[in-house]
Formats: sequence, structure tokens, C-alpha cells
Amino acid sequence: MFGDVMGMMGKIKETQQKIEATKQRLNSVLVDEKSSDGLLTVTMTANREIKSLVIADELLLDKEMLEDYLITTLNKVIHKATNINETELAAVAKEGMPNIPGMDLFK
Repeated sequence: MFGDVMGMMGKIKETQQKIEATKQRLNSVLVDEKSSDGLLTVTMTANREIKSLVIADELLLDKEMLEDYLITTLNKVIHKATNINETELAAVAKEGMPNIPGMDLFK
């Protein structure tokens, strides 16, 4: 019994380490999103850190238009990055779940 608990604890610790390693790796996964006309491009990591914004000069002439473009494009790239992030972390967590009777709902 004690060995089972220790084995489970080791597996949980190993899974936590894999999750941290995955989070680090996601810092290098870049996600791009462009406005439909290409006037604004946003690049973000899968950990949702903005790496670059490229704004066409013509957008600088219209503050309201630029704000609309930023909101729309940022929301799209955040959504993409979040999907990648959650999928990757869920895969690592699921892989590391110990077999606990009655816990099948997490599989």
C-alpha cells in the first residue's frame, strides 16, 4: 500500500515537472494573426505573451479604426494561443494522471 502511494506521488511530481517543461517550451511557440486586409499583424507566444505588433501607416491616421483592429486581432490571437496552451498542458496532465479507482471521469 505504502509503495503504491509513493509511486503515485512520484508520478504526480514527474507530471508537475513535465507541465513546467511544457510551459517553458510554449514560450517558443509563436502564433500569428493578421487582420483580414493585412494592415495589422500580431505575434504572440502560446503562453500569451505579445512578441510583436506590426501596424500599417494608414491605420495610424484613424485612431478609432486602429483600436477596432487591435481589439479584433488581439482577441483572435489570444484565442489561438489559449487553445494551443490548453491542449498541450491537458495532454501532459492526462498522460500523468495516476490510476485512481473512481477517477475515470478525468480520462
